[in-house]
Amino acid sequence: MMKRQHITVIPGDGIGPGLMTAALKVLDKLGCEFEYDYAEIGQAALDAGKDLLPEEVLDLIRKNKIAIKGPITTPIGEGFSSVNVSLRRHFNLFTPILGR
Repeated sequence: MMKRQHITVIPGDGIGPGLMTAALKVLDKLGCEFEYDYAEIGQAALDAGKDLLPEEVLDLIRKNKIAIKGPITTPIGEGFSSVNVSLRRHFNLFTPILGR
């Protein structure tokens, strides 16, 4: 029996969970047979008493090597930087500018 690929699923907030439910249904219908490991970042993590970008979520993404993320709202106020930008920086997820 083949081992199934685990992917980190970050539903997000606002419309994110609804979009994620639809996206996962598509992956399932395509027969991808992923195992989903759910994680919360952003406001959902704060509401659970955690950091905006918990270290255990970064570890899970590193372990699975694949993540799918819904929209994330960054709380408004001093001292908060965008969780989306933090993820991009942490995993060096930037596209080079072409034509320069």
